[in-house]
Amino acid sequence: MAEELTYRAAGVDIDAGNRAVEMIKKSVRATYRPEVMGDLGGFGGLFALNPKYKEPVLVSGTDGVGTKLKLAFRLNKHDTIGQDAVAMCVNDILVQGAEPLFFLDYLAVGKLNPEQVAEVVKGVAAACKESGCALIGGETAEMSGFYPPGEYDIAGFAVGVVEKERLITAALVNEGDILLGLPSSGLHSNGYTLARKIVFERRQMTGSEYIPELAKTIGEELLTPTRLYPKIILPLLAEFAAAVRGLVHITGGGFYDNIPRALPKGLAVEINSDAWEKPPIFSLLQAWGNVPWKEMYRTFNMGIGMVVVVAADKAGAVREFLTAQGEKCYEIGRVTTGEGVTIRGEVFDHAD
Repeated sequence: MAEELTYRAAGVDIDAGNRAVEMIKKSVRATYRPEVMGDLGGFGGLFALNPKYKEPVLVSGTDGVGTKLKLAFRLNKHDTIGQDAVAMCVNDILVQGAEPLFFLDYLAVGKLNPEQVAEVVKGVAAACKESGCALIGGETAEMSGFYPPGEYDIAGFAVGVVEKERLITAALVNEGDILLGLPSSGLHSNGYTLARKIVFERRQMTGSEYIPELAKTIGEELLTPTRLYPKIILPLLAEFAAAVRGLVHITGGGFYDNIPRALPKGLAVEINSDAWEKPPIFSLLQAWGNVPWKEMYRTFNMGIGMVVVVAADKAGAVREFLTAQGEKCYEIGRVTTGEGVTIRGEVFDHAD
């Protein structure tokens, strides 16, 4: 007689999934805003839009973490990767002036480990709380045979709101506007296919090597979570609504592909690459991989995670405001006529 089969024997443990949900409930509830309706366990997350908005525009964004996950697997460290998932979504909707309202995550695993899931989701919840948005739902899918044991993928979806008259679009940008750069926390979640090839294939590192220039191991550096910008950008928009002409989240595609997305036809930008401090990880990757400088600025954020485009006559006041908030701020360029992005500076002047 054939052996009886169960879902668990086939590779999916429903009880483990239920345990994971119990382990994350406290973290998830800590993110709730007053607008959240209901609790965990429903088929959909409920959120009542605040009636203070006259002409609310909902802004949504979705993203994943990419091959940075390979670092989490290699180092068996999963408590920060959730912040990457949140940051890549909330920073994207932020650039259109939207306040993040709520977030949903999707976590797919090969074999469900409740402790690992709880570690990842606690990172998601902490990032949501810091960003001011509620974690109102999610999905954990156990996909036996699809992902190797111990590995997973995570993606997220964020929704924000902005008054229609405060919506930030490319049409607001003018020639002569100033570009202010806000520091990144490192690579964020972009360029990891190249970074991993340099570090683990060309340099044959394991991730545990201590790098004096970084004052930490290379693994710790590469797992530094993506910075969350809502806490600094939302107060800036409240104070300087008319002066902020545009915002750019520097993600995949770096300077060359992201900045033009915030510009109207006929306008370009000139960037001074000597205007800000570069975290040492970027010069290390460039040297270790012999990467052309233009490729560096198209692949990585080079130490600038968010760009604020401001009216020239308000640039000084905006910088003073940011400095008073404890934020480093660099004047990195200006808007000109033309097309695309031109980067100038010492490394470009001496590049082959």
